[in-house]
Amino acid sequence: MSHAFPRRSALRLLGGAVAVAAAATGARPVSVAHAESRTGAGTRIEGLIGKLTIDEKVSLLHGATDPAPLGQAGHVPGVPRLGIPPLRLADGPAGVRVARHATALPAPVLLASAFDPSLAHRYGQVIGREGRALGQDVLLSPMVNLIRTPYAGRNFETFSEDPLLSADLVAAEIRGIQGEGLIATVKHFALNNQEKDRMSVDVRVDEQTMHEVELRGFEAAVGAGSGAVMGAYNKVNGTFVCENEALLTDILRDRWGFEGWVMTDWSAAHSTVAALTAGLDMEMPDGTYFGDALTKAVRDGAVPEAHVDRAVRRVLAVMDRFGLLDRSAPARPARDPEAGAAVALEVAKAGATLLRNERRTLPLTAGGGIAVIGPTGSLPFVSGGGSAHVVPDRADSPLDAVKSRAGRGAQVSYALGEDVFGKVIPRGVLSAGIDAEAQGVAAGRTWTYDGTLTVADVDEWTLVIHYSGERPRVFLDGEDLYPVVPGYGEYFQGGLVTAAPDGLTVRRRTLNLAKGAHRLEITAKGGADGQLFRLRRGTGTTRAQDVAEAVRAAGAARSVVLFAYEDATEGQDRTTLALPGHQAELIEAVTAANRRTTVVLNTSSSTSMPWLAGTGAVLQMYYPGQQGAAATTAVLFGDCDPGGRLTQSFPVDDDHHPVAGDPRRYPGADGTEEYSEGIHAGYRWYDAEGARPLFPFGHGLSYTSFAYDDPRARPSPQGVEVSFTVRNTGRRDGVEVAQVYVGPSPDLRLEQAVRVLGGYRRLTLGAGESRRVTVVVERRTLSSWDAERHDWVLGTGRRDFWVGASSRDLRLRTAARIGR
Repeated sequence: MSHAFPRRSALRLLGGAVAVAAAATGARPVSVAHAESRTGAGTRIEGLIGKLTIDEKVSLLHGATDPAPLGQAGHVPGVPRLGIPPLRLADGPAGVRVARHATALPAPVLLASAFDPSLAHRYGQVIGREGRALGQDVLLSPMVNLIRTPYAGRNFETFSEDPLLSADLVAAEIRGIQGEGLIATVKHFALNNQEKDRMSVDVRVDEQTMHEVELRGFEAAVGAGSGAVMGAYNKVNGTFVCENEALLTDILRDRWGFEGWVMTDWSAAHSTVAALTAGLDMEMPDGTYFGDALTKAVRDGAVPEAHVDRAVRRVLAVMDRFGLLDRSAPARPARDPEAGAAVALEVAKAGATLLRNERRTLPLTAGGGIAVIGPTGSLPFVSGGGSAHVVPDRADSPLDAVKSRAGRGAQVSYALGEDVFGKVIPRGVLSAGIDAEAQGVAAGRTWTYDGTLTVADVDEWTLVIHYSGERPRVFLDGEDLYPVVPGYGEYFQGGLVTAAPDGLTVRRRTLNLAKGAHRLEITAKGGADGQLFRLRRGTGTTRAQDVAEAVRAAGAARSVVLFAYEDATEGQDRTTLALPGHQAELIEAVTAANRRTTVVLNTSSSTSMPWLAGTGAVLQMYYPGQQGAAATTAVLFGDCDPGGRLTQSFPVDDDHHPVAGDPRRYPGADGTEEYSEGIHAGYRWYDAEGARPLFPFGHGLSYTSFAYDDPRARPSPQGVEVSFTVRNTGRRDGVEVAQVYVGPSPDLRLEQAVRVLGGYRRLTLGAGESRRVTVVVERRTLSSWDAERHDWVLGTGRRDFWVGASSRDLRLRTAARIGR
């Protein structure tokens, strides 16, 4: 599998990846000349470049203010005199993020849990159609960064800890998006696997790890024809990605044949000449470095105008490919909310992952009564925060869905369990001068309060502020309770608990307060339209009352469905795997009262579960989109089989996972982060260390059972064909995700994993039905990256193959001998 490699690239630490995206995705590699192979395209583009002034060229290489904004993330103005239209760029990992309604799809991590590239394709089609219908030209999605640390705030926006599964899904989704005429942008290239210090952290990684683990998904996206790539904020091996020639040119273009354009993440540029020379084409969202500074650099001779032409050519080539230059693009379609909702429901049901089911807790029956508990039982948890947040057409509450499904006459009760929005502050706790429930501030006025908050006993207080305008400044004993978060972090706050049911923005602060009087100072501005705010509280006493109410409801019902949550967002990482607040205590109290308790998790990523043994069932629903209530209810009542499997390992606790215990691995030390786990990411680390996860990669239960039999493996031109039989041994139809894992090569003197995912097949089998399955383990998966050759080498010799239902539930074993 040798491949010629430029000497200048070979000398770099990063090296490059052989252009065999086809091996990862089944797609034919993109040739460098493809964009200009269309009749007349090259001539048209070169003609435009020849007519553009330097100022017009530069205007195509950076973002600008949209004169008619639609709430999208970015805008490039175009050149009207030459018929070059503007570009509107919208966020879209789980639906199109603009100021209008769109289909709020389940989070990508829930989509990935279905292990179904065809479903990812349809997911992409919904976003592609809606993006064009909503006036957008470029989608800032999908995200294919691996789930490396369980703390990463955007784990819900991506797919998996496994490179093969991520590659398959990102390629399928891109084909779906772009098949509808919307330009896809794969992100964040590369090694942007955390939010902590994402703007500055220097990721140190060896070649083998980078190519085998981190880059496979991006390569697959290029193979699928992604029109754009978004450069990440971080550094890689000492150089910011957006001026990293080894990544942007040697790998992305020279190796993989990428033809589109590279844009920065928002405000991720750090230079003009270095970035343009390295292969960056567009700065977003403004022109700090690629605006006047670039024009000046060209006129001063600091950068050749040919470099500017190269970047413009890349942008125009993609626009032309999508029919934006010759007006051959199809007319923008109308939205189809019903079709979008249908796909959202299908994805949420397909990805629903049943982690535990003891004592036949599920499926539910209406007899004997059902208690629904938890704030997210009455409020729909649609999506995470940040650029993944979508304004849905509608979203029903799980409580309403359960009541409807249980039917007339069924006893369905509800208890809050934990109050995330705070209780009314009793009279006498605050001194006079404030209406804590409805304090108005007139337009153009500033309102102030200098009073006291009196605490009856030592207690943990959560002070919750709800506001409609600029955030009021609140000081307690001189401490600013709600400081403004710098940068985009101020706007990227969670998807549920930072917005009250009536639409007011919410912030909260928990602190221990001593008995007695505390000075409370508030300054609130009315702004242009005036504002309303309220101040609420939660205390140990109010929490105990909420838990007691939940315990009473649980004890009176036959079955309990307790909804638990974790509200993640772009811009910040989690600090623990435990559920936030006092949810663990709530679960323990409720399960002690009723062992037939199902915990439904609306979380971004893996969760530790010290309360697990007391539960009857645990259903992982992540952020399920606008149809989440319907999908969750369908699974709970057994109207469909839970079809999802974990795409990430769930650690037992904060001390036992691949990046635990070493700050150099995460979150980094002295500005540097080391990927010293090497190729042993995710489940590979658990296997290498002999560690036990709480739930392994690939795990998920069905309402029926499956048996595996008769494994065989034989070499083929594509790699190795592994065949086996799967039989539904239960009494009802069900879904199984059969997984094939491959062991190391005896002939390679390179670091290898104990086993890696080689392929998988999602199966729906009727009761008693059998099916013969063949999974092809491709040559890329059978190969390792050799840093000395800067190339892939096939792992020859006798290779073992395992077949099973998860990385730790391996039912069959076979072998095949692989030659060169």
